[in-house]
Amino acid sequence: MQPFEYASPKTLKEALALLGAGWGDAAVLAGGTDLLSLMKDNVMAPKRLVNVKEIPELKGITKTGAGVRIGAAVTVDELASNALIRASFPALLAAAQGISSMQMRNMGTVGGDLCQRPRCWYFRAGFGLLPTHEGKNLVAEGDSRYHAILGAGPAHFVSASSFGPALIALGAKVKIASAKGTREVEAAKFFVAPQNSETREVALQPNEILTEIVVPVSAAKNATYEIRQKDALDWPLATASVSLTMKGTAVGSARIVLGHVGPTPFDADGAAKWLAGKTITVETAEAAGKAAVESAKPLKDNAYKVQMAAVAVKRALLAAAGVKA
Repeated sequence: MQPFEYASPKTLKEALALLGAGWGDAAVLAGGTDLLSLMKDNVMAPKRLVNVKEIPELKGITKTGAGVRIGAAVTVDELASNALIRASFPALLAAAQGISSMQMRNMGTVGGDLCQRPRCWYFRAGFGLLPTHEGKNLVAEGDSRYHAILGAGPAHFVSASSFGPALIALGAKVKIASAKGTREVEAAKFFVAPQNSETREVALQPNEILTEIVVPVSAAKNATYEIRQKDALDWPLATASVSLTMKGTAVGSARIVLGHVGPTPFDADGAAKWLAGKTITVETAEAAGKAAVESAKPLKDNAYKVQMAAVAVKRALLAAAGVKA
């Protein structure tokens, strides 16, 4: 780990003043569960860490006119135990409960989950977001077991966010602050598929901080289903988050978002549109799952993810609609 400065501001304004114009100037420290490991492995070497854990503006879960506001520094455990989340957003609750490590739940934050760097082992080994060596694409020609099957190219890593798919399915927005003011971004547009090695995976600039997430409250039924290799601390192999607006027993409109299968959460818009007007049954849920992965392009080692993602969609739809398989 390289030497760095450490600052612990008490207000958002103070924190923003400590950031720099480039990614190497400063890094925001919340739970630190991802950042510190990246620094230990020399994948990131910021000159300054700006601790934001004690900033009041980044804390709390409250009901507002726009929906439920979740501070970026809210921990996974705080999210999972909150009554507002439990009452309206089972999709978020399931994603939080899927993070099984108590250490990660107590330290990791919602904002940190959205902003965490890819878990791609080539990236973590220092080869960058678009890993190449001697003119070879390391992912496509190497071990691609856990890489992208949807929306990939030239980046083949998968978005590591547990909450991203659910927030997109729920129509959430994130708020971002800089010294010049604030801006609001749809959760679906917050995640970015890098086209070159200089692009980050999220729509943040080096001088900005993600401050909060706002999730609209509606009558839509929602759910998340995740498939993991083991129940202990692990990142999913494939997930699906869905939101259903019902008209009687039929689907009025749907949103289906797959996670851990592409460099950004994958919005299966075609499958969602196909569901409109249909009743959720085991058969229609299975058909929607297959439709969601129609455009999949697996690499040589990860074709198994296609079936996993389809099953995740099926089971998320059944869970949202309250239908037993």
